[in-house]
Amino acid sequence: MSHHPVVPLGDPLPPGEVERYSRHLLLPEIGDEGQRRLRAARVMVVGAGGLAAPVLLYLAAAGVGHLTVIDDDEVDLSNLQRQVIHRDADIGVPKVDSAARAVRALNPDITVETVHRRLDAECALSLFADHDVVVDATDNFTTRYLVNDACAILGLPLVWGSIHRFDGQATVWWAGEGPCYRCVFPTAPPPGSVPSCAEAGVLGSIPGVIGSIQTTETIKLILGLGQPLVGRMLVHDAMVQSWNIVRVEADPDCPVCGPNATITRLEDEAAVACGIEEREDAVATVSAPELAHLIQDGAVRVIDVRNAAERAIAAIEDSELMPIEDFRSGTAPKELAEGDPSVPLVFYCKGGARSEEAVRLYREATGGAARSLEGGILAWAREVDPSLVRY
Repeated sequence: MSHHPVVPLGDPLPPGEVERYSRHLLLPEIGDEGQRRLRAARVMVVGAGGLAAPVLLYLAAAGVGHLTVIDDDEVDLSNLQRQVIHRDADIGVPKVDSAARAVRALNPDITVETVHRRLDAECALSLFADHDVVVDATDNFTTRYLVNDACAILGLPLVWGSIHRFDGQATVWWAGEGPCYRCVFPTAPPPGSVPSCAEAGVLGSIPGVIGSIQTTETIKLILGLGQPLVGRMLVHDAMVQSWNIVRVEADPDCPVCGPNATITRLEDEAAVACGIEEREDAVATVSAPELAHLIQDGAVRVIDVRNAAERAIAAIEDSELMPIEDFRSGTAPKELAEGDPSVPLVFYCKGGARSEEAVRLYREATGGAARSLEGGILAWAREVDPSLVRY
């Protein structure tokens, strides 16, 4: 599909900017008018991590006049393998401040607005409404649904990307022009069923690949160039260096962009944001200090449900490795059920999601009880054993 530019023609370029953008000005498809549209554009970037790094840098380099970036996180050492907008010196600094520093150093002629908070229903509509395009550079399902619903309500195009290990996807969700995110993914997967980058890992260059595609799609929307990825999802597999297009269509029964929409305002409850009902099968947990006391008393069996690669980085001493895949296949619950029933079980992972899943799977398979280490090994390293490597 071709489309009209989403940004009207802006003021003439100042003389000092002609040389900076000369390679754009030489392209007939962009030229002076296109560069003036870029200069007049306002782009909202949700997230300041791996995907946002190339998005922010390339949009700034392209001359997009106003960038707003929202993120509540701070730069961590483990970010630097892929989040190339940040430096070692930025560790501990809010990501939005580090990102703004990099953008301003690259192009001091543009405006960067930072919002150091988590995106929520209270601020999403008011933040987005003053922008022409929204870029989703997030890494969690709750925020993705919130971003989508806000854009659908406002009629804004949403440039979306997602990465996992050696794979990536990108598309443009645009209610009214094509499907929105909820049309294709009406509900989020169960918590813990899809490992995050922090759990599964990601090749450091993949965010650069997908983020660059998001940047190109954003520029195309601003200028009205070519065919945006509306109704088409680009799927990349770096292991075989393949690119595929998957057709996606609007759902006439979509609760947020369909003719009989039921989601007409934003809320932060999980049932609305993600289409997930609150779980009734709550999992018993144990804190890191409590587990330390149990281990000291010799009155607990500790099970590591991560994978072997994670365990090689850091592990709780004397714990046993039983990856979450073994719980899903049923082998781990069977093996554990054959142990001493008088010894309590505690499962742990990196942050707590997989260990909670393991508790549920063990309970469903055996009827037995187990607990999950609250906060995972990160909490253990923070509260009990600071010598452990954090990842």
